[in-house]
Amino acid sequence: MKTGLVLEGGGVRGIYTAGVLDVFYENGISFDGVAGTSAGAVHGCSFLSGQKGRSIRYYMNYCKDPRFMSLRSWIKTGNVVETEFSYHTLPEKLDVYDFKAFSENETPFYAVCTNLETGKAEYIQITDMKGQIDVIRASASLPYFSQIVEIEGKKYLDGGCSEAIPILGFTQMGYTKNVIILTRPASYLKKPEFKGLESIIYRKYPNFVSALKKRHEIYNETVKRVLDLEKQGKAFVIRPETDLPAGRMEHNPEKIKATYDLGVKDAEKSLSALVEFLK
Repeated sequence: MKTGLVLEGGGVRGIYTAGVLDVFYENGISFDGVAGTSAGAVHGCSFLSGQKGRSIRYYMNYCKDPRFMSLRSWIKTGNVVETEFSYHTLPEKLDVYDFKAFSENETPFYAVCTNLETGKAEYIQITDMKGQIDVIRASASLPYFSQIVEIEGKKYLDGGCSEAIPILGFTQMGYTKNVIILTRPASYLKKPEFKGLESIIYRKYPNFVSALKKRHEIYNETVKRVLDLEKQGKAFVIRPETDLPAGRMEHNPEKIKATYDLGVKDAEKSLSALVEFLK
């Protein structure tokens, strides 16, 4: 039986996940495979490179930097998260990512992206983080706020458009015992967003439009599936008890740090039960 780590997206809310992962790393908790969507993929990177504290450090240092995430960047480049700064300058120069450590880690890592032609989720395995950084970028490229990312002739956007919680495909890949980190409380129900806009902006991609229209339904169904797996003893879920302080595009460092600290707290509280689950 393969044990998997499943990481939900959620924009800046995902810093909660980073807090959980730092506790996992500190306590030597590992998995047979990791799958992340959007922010989940972003923070899964530092977990697998063994860089505890990196995510919260660069968020605190750059959350107010317009190059990191801003409407100015969106107007100027078509990407609310500036590509060159966030995916090259930051990990290569400012807060250096350990590409070598990631490559030497044998744990399979999958970033979930949405294929615009099919409207379906694709689990893309990353073995060379520097060479495949665009996969992470695609996984975290919010529709409406990001340019389409092309990889090997295929067009992608945020994995959350098709599989915000990457459990369905991961289970089919043989990961039948999973630790799932969510960024929404159990009471959360997703509602339709940007009604009608998808048919205009993405009219060339009807399958993607269909995925966006059903996004809230798929998300809510997946949450029910997660709850069922939890009841069956096939999943261990860590999630916030209430709405997190940080929003999807949060710039307030105090709210970001508070969200990270909640992740740390919830992980520490769950630690003994988690160790039992993984036995």
